[in-house]
Amino acid sequence: MRLTFAAKQFVPPIVLRALRNMRSDRGIMYEGDYPSWQVATKAAGGYDAPAILNRVREAARKVKRGKAVFERDSVCFDHEEYRWPTLACLMRVAAEHEGKLRVLDFGGALGSFYYQHKKHFAHLKEVRWAVVEQPHYVVCGQDEFQDDVLQFHETIEDCLEHGEIDVIFCSSVLQYLESPYAMLASFAKSGAPCILLDRTPFIAGEKDRLTVQNIAYWNNAKIPAWFFLENNIMTLLDEAGYSLCVKFPSNDEANLDSVFQGMLFSRNGG
Repeated sequence: MRLTFAAKQFVPPIVLRALRNMRSDRGIMYEGDYPSWQVATKAAGGYDAPAILNRVREAARKVKRGKAVFERDSVCFDHEEYRWPTLACLMRVAAEHEGKLRVLDFGGALGSFYYQHKKHFAHLKEVRWAVVEQPHYVVCGQDEFQDDVLQFHETIEDCLEHGEIDVIFCSSVLQYLESPYAMLASFAKSGAPCILLDRTPFIAGEKDRLTVQNIAYWNNAKIPAWFFLENNIMTLLDEAGYSLCVKFPSNDEANLDSVFQGMLFSRNGG
């Protein structure tokens, strides 16, 4: 049992709220329950996308030059740290495809997850890591980071034209899309054997909750962010022919009564 869930049975709610707020003060806070993406976007007031790209690019450059071990969300780390459950899911996909791991990393920035876990892919028969991102990330990625393994594309369709994939990987991205369920439907329509969601926020209740996320370390950038009902995602993918293989917790937290988790789905179940 995760400590946060166990603590709820013994710690008064007012203390838990204070602890969540203390964690949020370190850089991230979620606020509101907005009726539409347009209203949430107006409340957020926008953010400096070029400035964020510059932060991500500089962090990725440090990783590439060996000045940092890995970067996540533009923050550099000088020690090894791995998303073991996510990595295990990717290795399972590779095992099911004769040692080949061909990933469509949707919203994967400049290859952050790939660089962080690169050494664990070294003994696989084949690795292809294709990032699908916004145009300005793609231009930067192709100019500075692309090689025989790591590639960058603007659309899922373009990625698929360049080769077969085994899994669509979507980590901490779905919640930032205006139409996340339409994108999930696109994942399913692609025919990918597996879909791997990670660092995705879920909330209890009767409907998804649309918030505005304040990110202090991105110069207090504010962006709309969804919290999902788990059943909504499960139902959509089930109706599209995907079965849940495994579900696992993520380390992300929020100042809401929520949980972040990962899920691996397969067209063949398992």
